[in-house]
Amino acid sequence: MSVKKPEITFKYIFNYGYNPTYVNGAQGGFSPRGEMVIHFYLERQPLPESISHEITPEGAIGRESAVEPEGLNGSMVRFIDTGVVMSYENARVFHAWLGDKLREMEELHKLRSAFESTPAGGQA
Repeated sequence: MSVKKPEITFKYIFNYGYNPTYVNGAQGGFSPRGEMVIHFYLERQPLPESISHEITPEGAIGRESAVEPEGLNGSMVRFIDTGVVMSYENARVFHAWLGDKLREMEELHKLRSAFESTPAGGQA
């Protein structure tokens, strides 16, 4: 007779406004309380506040004559929409979890490469 191991089931409840956000970078570190603070950002070119165009004699929009603010071409925006704060221990657990997920993806890439290099070239 086998003894059933104790278990717990977690139910996931999503905030009504839950909306995953694409990020391509992060900035952060540890707070004075020893908590990991991570700010996730999306890098993009800045958008102007306004652009002025000349009007052609025909009444159409002509060449660009001014941009506010000036100097946008030499800058980038790191838009921070979300961040997380976690304890040192939770950061370690998250690090291990993320490593496991990356290893899973690497294994899938290896399998895909092996499949695509078969004599049939991965074609059915």
